[in-house]
Amino acid sequence: MKAINKNMVTEICVSYRPRKHAMDRAVIKSPADAAKLILCGFDKNTIMMQEEFVVMYLNRANHVLGIYKASKGGITGTVVDIRIILSIALKLLATSMMIAHNHPSGNLQPSVADQEITIKLKEAAKFMDIKLLDHLILVNSGESFSFAEEGYL
Repeated sequence: MKAINKNMVTEICVSYRPRKHAMDRAVIKSPADAAKLILCGFDKNTIMMQEEFVVMYLNRANHVLGIYKASKGGITGTVVDIRIILSIALKLLATSMMIAHNHPSGNLQPSVADQEITIKLKEAAKFMDIKLLDHLILVNSGESFSFAEEGYL
C-alpha cells in the first residue's frame, strides 16, 4: 500500500474541552428552566428584529453540556442545518437536546415550518439515540411556547 500524501488529504482533529465538571453545570428540570437559560444564547440587541436558532445540548442527567447558536436569519425565518446540529451533539456526547428560536413578531404560535423542522430533527436525532426533548419559541418579553408541553412532540 502506498503512503498517503499529507498534502492531498485534510486532517481531521476532534477535541472537547468542558470548562466545568458535569455535576457543576446547570440542570434542566422543566421547559421554563430551559427557556430561562437558553434565552441567554440570543442576542438581546436583535431578538426583536432577526430570527435566531439555538441548540442546548444535555447529558443523560439533563446537565447542560453547552449552548450553540446554530443560525441567525432575517425578520421571518432562519436556515437550520440538521447535519451541523447533530454533528455537534455527537462531538459533545450529548444524549439529548432542546432547540429554540425566537419570533421577532412576538407571536408565540408555531408555524408549519416550525413544526416541520421539529419533526425532521427529532427523527434524524433518533437514528443516533439522541432525544429531542423540546422546541421552544421565545419572544423578547421572556414568554415561551413549549412544543413538549403543548403536545407537539
